[in-house]
Order: sequence, then structure tokens, then C-alpha cells
Amino acid sequence: MKSPLKHARFLFCILLFTTLVVPSAVMAEEIKIGVLFPLTGGAAAAGRELRSGAELALDIANNAMPDINMTMAKNAGIKSMGGAKITLIFKDHEGNPTLGADLAKKLILDDKVHGLMGAYHSSVTKAVSAVAEQYGIPLINDSSTSPELTKQGYKWFWRTTPHDVYFTRDLFEFLKGMTEGKVKGLAAVPKKDITNLASACEKTEWGAAVSELIEKFGKDYGFEVKKSILYAAKATDLSSEVRSLIAVKPDAMLFASYTSDAILMMKTLKDQKAAPKLLWGQNAGFEVPEFVSTLGDTTIGSLTRTVFIPKIAQVKPIAAKVNAMYKTKTGNDLSGASARSFTGLQAWVHVLEKAGSAKPADIQKAANAIEIPGDELVVPWQGIKFATSGDDIGQNTLGMGLIGQYQKAADGKIDLEIVYPFNVATANMIYPFPKF
Repeated sequence: MKSPLKHARFLFCILLFTTLVVPSAVMAEEIKIGVLFPLTGGAAAAGRELRSGAELALDIANNAMPDINMTMAKNAGIKSMGGAKITLIFKDHEGNPTLGADLAKKLILDDKVHGLMGAYHSSVTKAVSAVAEQYGIPLINDSSTSPELTKQGYKWFWRTTPHDVYFTRDLFEFLKGMTEGKVKGLAAVPKKDITNLASACEKTEWGAAVSELIEKFGKDYGFEVKKSILYAAKATDLSSEVRSLIAVKPDAMLFASYTSDAILMMKTLKDQKAAPKLLWGQNAGFEVPEFVSTLGDTTIGSLTRTVFIPKIAQVKPIAAKVNAMYKTKTGNDLSGASARSFTGLQAWVHVLEKAGSAKPADIQKAANAIEIPGDELVVPWQGIKFATSGDDIGQNTLGMGLIGQYQKAADGKIDLEIVYPFNVATANMIYPFPKF
């Protein structure tokens, strides 16, 4: 029989060996990620989509689903960390940057999260990213598009979605393509017919950035922005703004609005019988399910930029598979919001797998080194690879956007059809925009 002293020494050696040889992360049973979305307020519709997209990705990551052609579907957890499961802790920031920052601090200090994701509104993401940087906690942004967010030089911030420079350039490439006869089902449109533009964007971090980009690209591409309005977000009346837009007789009206504002804007345009040849929305409120369910036929012919349109499933099997799962779960097709939150969590899974650890420094190193191939993504990107130098640090360099147009199918359902990029267009474009 071993003496008590020898027995104690033996147990100590075992404990020391375990501590030194087996990384603490491998024994982790739970990886906690704090997720900040607008679950109430004017953007609650988008918030529900964002949450559902993240939850579907979580289900796939935590449970083996070998019939899904994604790395994260094979391992039932984080394989490099002993099968550790991910837990998402959702917080509602209500579209309020101050509340978002406070919630981020609580997630870090009280919930002891290993990382953060969110926060949709660029203004909230800006506030949350400052908190993450202060505490050295990784933040993967899935759905905010203000270009400034990846120009802060932060070391703990990564963004999977393309930002508004990409998306606004797409708009002007689309307009240019219209004049060159590249749009499916549409003869070349004389540039003089679509030269005059007017924009109305909400006065937030995101909306102000979009407004500036429309001005910039308008000049670069030889279009004239006749009127540019920044209006108060969560407006209750947009009558004067719409009258101001109509007064300059624009060929195209361009908008950046969250859900409640986008719906109100369309209703007001209809009431005042606006007659643009083109109507384009910068994603957000223009592509959530409530946009169509509330406005119905009023949406037909309007354009929105996005990163996901269900019709992409016709050419991308993985998108078809995941979209079917999402529709079973929610009753809706994936949207740009839900597809981006799904992809954001997918990026988190790849980062954790590569890190093999929940330590912030290991996660940081892994995030800067991952490259996810495009054929694993539901969105039509070339992949995910974050910039580690230059003036756009943390930005995914392999993303791209789509432009969709609301059209009515033979069965009476209103769907988004792809009109840009031109080589993946799924329907002839409706032009000009139908009269309200």
C-alpha cells in the first residue's frame, strides 16, 4: 500500500500532467458567444430573421448532420476542443448604441462570454466594437455595412458581410449595365433616361454612410444626384421628405431605411403618386418578409440589394438545402439578414475549430488565418478571408452582393428575382417601375 505522502504526490503528478499536456480549452464543455440583435423596436422584423439564422447555424454546428456539405456539420461541436458545444446568449439592443455597449459589457463581465456577434445596426456595432476592443474580446460582425467599421484599425473586430462600398458600387455597375444592354430581357436604356437620381437615407451611422457613397459613385459614374435627404430614423411621417424627392423629378429614387421606415416610405410614395423609373432600397427594411406581407403588390418592380435571394438555390445546392431547413423552421425563405447571421456563426465555428482554444489570443490568431471556401457558404461569395493589412482590416475580402427585383409569379406569390450580377439573372427585369 502506498503511503499517504506517496499517494498525494502521485495525485499531484497526475493533476500537473493534465494541466500541462491537455489544454484547458479541450476540456471545455461550453463555448459562450454573446449575440446582440434588435429584437424589439423598428428593426425587430430583421432581428427575428437574424436570430433564426444564427440558431439554425448553431443547430447544425452542435449536431452531426453528414448530409450537409459543410465542415461545421460533420463534427457535432468543436472537434479540436473535445466536441465542445456552442451556446448563444442573445441580447436585445433595441437599435440603441448606448444600450448595445452596456449589454456587451455585461456579456463580457457577467456572462463571461468567449466572444461576441452582431449587431446589425452599424451605429450599435460601432459602440459594441469599442467595448470588445477595450476588453480584448473577439467580435465577428455578420450584418453591419458601414465602411467605417473596418477602418478603425481594431484588432478584435472581423466582418463577414460586404460593406456599403461594395453594395453601392454594385448599384452603379447595374445602372451602367442598363445603358449597355446587359440586363436580362431589357434593351439598352439611353443614359439620359436614368441620369437624375434622388436619395433619402435615415440619419444614422449606416444611412449617412450610404448617402455619401451614393453622392461619390454618382459623380464617378456620371450620374447626377439631384436631391439627397437624411431623415430622422423611426419616423412617423415622411410626407415632406417624399414631396421634396418628387419635386426634383428624379429618374431613380434610392433609399436606406430599416423596416418600419421602409414600409412607411413606400406607403407615402404611393399616396403621393411618385413616378420614378427605378426604385432601389439598400437592403435592410426593403428585404425582410414584412416588407412584402405588409405592402403586397406595391412592392412589385422595386429593387433591393442583398446577399441572398432564394433563387440562388437553383445554382447552389448547399443554399437549397439550408434554405429548405430554414423554411421548415420559420415558414420563410432565408433573407439577406438570416443568411448573413447564419454565415457569421459559421465563421465563428471555423475560427474556434482552427484556434483549438477559447483563449482570446488563440481566437484572434485563428480569425486572421482562416479561409472558408465559397462552396460551403449559402451566400454566393467566393469565400471568407479577412484582411490583415491595409485600411480595411478585418474585412472579408471575398464577399459580393446581389440585386433583386420583386416580381409576381404565375401562382400569385411575390418573389425576389435576381437581376444582378447579370450572369446569374433569373428573370427579365421589369422596367420602368410600375406606377403606384
